[in-house]
Amino acid sequence: MFAQFRGVTVLPMLTNDVLSFFRSWTRAPLQVGAIAPSGEVLAEVIASEITGGCGPVMELGPGTGVFTRAILARGVRERDLTLVECNTDFVPLLQARFPESRVLSMDAARLSPLELRDSEKVAAVISGLPLLAMSPRKVFAILAAAFGCLRSGGALYQFTYGLTCPVRRPYLDRLGLKATRVGRVIRNVPPATVYRISRRSPSRHVSAT
Repeated sequence: MFAQFRGVTVLPMLTNDVLSFFRSWTRAPLQVGAIAPSGEVLAEVIASEITGGCGPVMELGPGTGVFTRAILARGVRERDLTLVECNTDFVPLLQARFPESRVLSMDAARLSPLELRDSEKVAAVISGLPLLAMSPRKVFAILAAAFGCLRSGGALYQFTYGLTCPVRRPYLDRLGLKATRVGRVIRNVPPATVYRISRRSPSRHVSAT
């Protein structure tokens, strides 16, 4: 069966995801950061530099799994995924949808390499976290934790609804990082921009496009 959402025919899973996001947003708007999941086009852009042979990938704030599905579509094995979600509404949903992945119910700011499967550092981090809604201290802690889990040459991919990178330049400087715009997604609601955040030392990111 199909359902109608604002006059558009959509799959039941999509309708349920929108309702799940809205309910979670009403309970914790700063934690969820959006009233609906990100669009598929944005998901494709944020995962566009990931390849199947890159190795383990971590996702921060996967929500209902829109970005997760895009990562899998790039060829990453489900068992190579670590999903970090602090919203307890989404954790059982992720465990059911991606049973071979490792789902960690925790704050991304408290991550350490010890949380990783076999303590193997990841090749990339995809972030769906609402950094603009967080304090600078929180953003700094999340970045420091994420890069502690990233192998040399790895990168973090972050989207934003803002006009500039959601990580302030002083914090990038303190961590020895740089931000590069990957693409702008006009067809997302609202429009979004994707950034690649990587270490400033010469290195390759996950894959060439």
